[in-house]
Amino acid sequence: MIEHIDSKKDNLIALKISGKLSKEDLESVHKRIHQITEKGRKVDFYFEFENFKGYTLEGFIADIKIDTSHLSDYGRMAFVGDKKWQEWAARITDFFTDSEVRFFEKDKKDTARIWIQF
Repeated sequence: MIEHIDSKKDNLIALKISGKLSKEDLESVHKRIHQITEKGRKVDFYFEFENFKGYTLEGFIADIKIDTSHLSDYGRMAFVGDKKWQEWAARITDFFTDSEVRFFEKDKKDTARIWIQF
């Protein structure tokens, strides 16, 4: 499930992610990506993980398709969580993109919001 978090930054997609992500969840994010890129802006992301359980198969496929078609459209990404694999996911994302990606422990959420210019 994806919960959109309000932000004053118009090119930031801020999300609280929990449970399993579905194709519909990812489609809502994809729509927002297009709204930002149509204005000629890079898309920044703030991901806050809370009891994230992964993806449905359709959700995983949708996420891969979205990311492969938009990798050059991404700017900064802040991953906020409390699991080691989430930190590794941030590192892998940083390796495969030109984006600036950072992982923040949950107790550093305010630091992540400052860094991403929430």
